Amino acid sequence: MQGRWIYQLSVLRDALNRLNELHDEWQATRDTLPIAAQPGTPVYEDALAEYHAESWSCLDDWSTHGRVISEVNTAARGIRSPLAPTPSPAPARHTAARK
Repeated sequence: MQGRWIYQLSVLRDALNRLNELHDEWQATRDTLPIAAQPGTPVYEDALAEYHAESWSCLDDWSTHGRVISEVNTAARGIRSPLAPTPSPAPARHTAARK
């Protein structure tokens, strides 16, 4: 286990939580826009741009630290767990010879 994994995973967790909050805020904002504010209109696009701007730092965290998930998965596959049963060898297969 790498010591940095704990830090990186906590950064990813916090970024994901913040992205979820921002998405909820965007949906609430979108729902309060006037009916005339459809995609492509300045009011809608300005609100969407603000949502995207606030999301960038979280996405940057994922871009920077996201690889840790693959590293942890690779490491986990390479160790034996006392909770996992030891695989038994497959029984030998006898095939009939063709004539």
